[in-house]
Amino acid sequence: MRADQIRRMVLEEWRGLPDGDGPPDRCVSVSQALAVLLPKLGLSERVDEEQIREAWAGLVGPFLSAHSQPAALRRGTLTVQVLQPSVRYELERAWKSELLSKLRARFPVIRAIRFA
Repeated sequence: MRADQIRRMVLEEWRGLPDGDGPPDRCVSVSQALAVLLPKLGLSERVDEEQIREAWAGLVGPFLSAHSQPAALRRGTLTVQVLQPSVRYELERAWKSELLSKLRARFPVIRAIRFA
């Protein structure tokens, strides 16, 4: 075996790729890379959380948004932090089903809502 063949074999083994005429075309767009990477890292829900926080005021109105804030999204359950017990009662009894349907329409990842 010649030295250049040994060198090529070592490089192929080290890289984990066959040494062709040139580098393989592994270029992808950022959006494609993030679409694959975020779920693997468990960060796709984090992106949804931020979008939900931004949309919250438009969904519940100014009064309820001043007294409540989405806190976390875990395994499809949105936890909403509520400042006043009376507002929490109102959200739980009167608004929960309507909010859940609005949230599901906009964010399909949400399966349930919990007020804390």
